[in-house]
Amino acid sequence: MANIGIFYGSSSGITRGVAEQLEEIFDGAELIDMEEDYDDADQMLEYDVLLLGSSTWGQGDPQRDWVDALYDIENEEPDFSGKKIALFGAGDQDAHGEEFVSALAKMHALFGKLGAEFVGFWPTEGYTYEFSAAETDGKFYGLAIDDVNQKDLTSSRVEAWSKLVKSELGL
Repeated sequence: MANIGIFYGSSSGITRGVAEQLEEIFDGAELIDMEEDYDDADQMLEYDVLLLGSSTWGQGDPQRDWVDALYDIENEEPDFSGKKIALFGAGDQDAHGEEFVSALAKMHALFGKLGAEFVGFWPTEGYTYEFSAAETDGKFYGLAIDDVNQKDLTSSRVEAWSKLVKSELGL
């Protein structure tokens, strides 16, 4: 199996919960909390596959534990060529539907500019939101979780998305 790192930032625990579920599904994957365990981009480059998770805050910004890391990565421009990345993120499509999971768009743009290849685009069907910068051609750049309004769908979405990602990675 590929060497997989699950990097996540979580304020309310939703993204952490998804990351922990992914750790169980992707046997042998390493879980890295951006606040407690993250060192620098070289740590990410140790993995063949990266599952990157962030909730969306403010005007579509990544969760606070990602801010310094993304700033450093943008300035240092490490080469992510050959890396496969799957994004996942939490949002609230009712209270904050104007930027639903838009943080994934910022991560997609940055890591794409640095050569990463993305897998795990997720259909927008079943969600009701005003706008998402992380949407293209009827799909999100990764798994969208709304544990506030659709908690009953979270586990099944994580399971289905994991199967999709594994299939696209040939695992």
